[in-house]
Amino acid sequence: MLFSLSRNKETSQDRAKLFETLIRGSHKQAYSFAYRLCGNTHEAEDLVQEAFLRAFKFFHRFDEDLSFNSWLFRIMTNAHIDMLRRKGRLKTTTLDIQGDDGRSGWDIPDESSLPDREMLANALEDVVQNGLNRMNPEFRAAVVLADLEGMAYEEVAVVMNTSVGTVRSRIHRGRKLLRHYLQIHAPETYGRYAEDEL
Repeated sequence: MLFSLSRNKETSQDRAKLFETLIRGSHKQAYSFAYRLCGNTHEAEDLVQEAFLRAFKFFHRFDEDLSFNSWLFRIMTNAHIDMLRRKGRLKTTTLDIQGDDGRSGWDIPDESSLPDREMLANALEDVVQNGLNRMNPEFRAAVVLADLEGMAYEEVAVVMNTSVGTVRSRIHRGRKLLRHYLQIHAPETYGRYAEDEL
């Protein structure tokens, strides 16, 4: 019995070390993916945190023979859709509300000057990110996974928990929406591209 308990303890410690190693190795890519899904740094940070918490909670279900990033991106995609659904139910408060002493009631630090955040935020042109933001979450996730993360359609299907045919359709429709948006909002750069060139 003691041998069994110590073996289980060792296994859980090994799994915790493995989780920490995998998270450290995927943090930058996870943030980049979250930023592309959300379109701003604060929501991306929230999404990464939520995804890491879910990944830790359900790490016992992770199959080590599979790609950790694919598994994590699946969690992030689901968490992002959940956040969007909840967003409609949340009440917002303006930061301009004054406290009883007549001063601002909120003191928020400016983290926009952090170099790694700025680099990731500016990796795509603003007009492209705005075009991505206009898509529904399923199209946006499929396009980001395929075109920015470089995943094969089969991998995207695993991440999005759907068929390859559905992935192809979402990517095709997402690219078409993005192309249309770019041709209207940045015609000097993207207006000259034909339907199949973008």
